Amino acid sequence: MTDLASQKRLAAQILKIGKNRVWIDPERMDDVEGAITREDVRKLIHEKIIDSLPEKGVSRSRAKIIREKKRKGRRGGPGSITGAGYAKVTQKEAWMKKIRSLRRKLRELKASRIIAEKTYSRYYRMAGSGRFQSIAELERNLKANDLWRKR
Repeated sequence: MTDLASQKRLAAQILKIGKNRVWIDPERMDDVEGAITREDVRKLIHEKIIDSLPEKGVSRSRAKIIREKKRKGRRGGPGSITGAGYAKVTQKEAWMKKIRSLRRKLRELKASRIIAEKTYSRYYRMAGSGRFQSIAELERNLKANDLWRKR
């Protein structure tokens, strides 16, 4: 194999492309080897012995597949969620979820006569003021203050 670096360099400059995109016909290597001047190289380009290869692009097929999946609601697991905790669940939504579950629990306890009416109304107000963080804490408080009726 002969060294055609100078011919490739000249062809790249003439064609205004990179050296890696210069294609030389493997059948006509001897003709290219004899080309020394720019004019010789221009003639070979005209005869299509030296040509330019097409540009290489980046395929969008994978990106399209991913975009389609995201449209369907896939690929949104915990690793994709950014931002602070209350950026996804607002403080108001978190409060609503907590207070509704506490009030539901208090209603159940009152209906099944585990706590008295008076206890219910007092603890309802306490829950509304933000006294309890969870149902477990509410139940612990009721038991600690001996307001949990034995069946």
